[in-house]
Amino acid sequence: MSTAILQAEGVGYRIGGATLVEGVSLDLAPGRMTVIVGPNGAGKSTLVKLLSGENPPDSGRVTYEGADARAIPPWRLACLRCVLPQASRLAFPFTAGEIVRIGVDGIGRGLDRRRRLAIVAEALLRADVAHLAQRTFQSLSGGEQQRTQFARVLAQLAAGRTVAERQVLMLDEPIASLDLKHQLSLLEAAAGLAREGVAVLAVLHDLNLAAAFADEILVMSKGRAAARGTPEEVVTDSMIAEVFGVPLRVGTVPPAGRPFLLPQRI
Repeated sequence: MSTAILQAEGVGYRIGGATLVEGVSLDLAPGRMTVIVGPNGAGKSTLVKLLSGENPPDSGRVTYEGADARAIPPWRLACLRCVLPQASRLAFPFTAGEIVRIGVDGIGRGLDRRRRLAIVAEALLRADVAHLAQRTFQSLSGGEQQRTQFARVLAQLAAGRTVAERQVLMLDEPIASLDLKHQLSLLEAAAGLAREGVAVLAVLHDLNLAAAFADEILVMSKGRAAARGTPEEVVTDSMIAEVFGVPLRVGTVPPAGRPFLLPQRI
């Protein structure tokens, strides 16, 4: 396995007397897609914020290429990692194209205006929102807004690659508002980036999609890592019952023994 770009060592986070994340360790290596799953309130989004450097951990540490995330200048951190949050609020009437251009503003080195515009155009196409470039962001549906934000992080990755050869992409529930076609196309794009050498981290609720796309799954429960391993190792009847509290059965019909779940009425 390639050397990890990002390493989290026993990270924890508390707020208002509540422990949201406790003692989680994780490493993200180039060329691999890691998926975090778990019930609501398990600490998944909080963990992403700790890994991205948005929130500093109360315990443990997060490093990029061996450097503590808290010591990395913001401009360089923006080149090392890109984050698609659960939701993005916008108060100004920007167009979708302008939103994507935010991803390249001030990011990267040696990029003239023509090259930056080319990066934006490519990102719009890759996220299937090129036809929406002139629409105001607020006029878009929730799914279209999410795809626009995905285009923004794609543009940021491309611009940041002129500074950081090894990068991390973090996606926090990226497909929650998407239709089936765009759920699959976004995850295929993320998996494609992993094949190109990006370390990809995604938070997903759909265990079938997690099993289909992940190289590794981290199961979060009550702020702690309940399980970590390949989909075949992690997605089991006992894990589903213990962590999610539902009696679902896991099957193995898909190719390569990838597990899948079928809802059953008991």
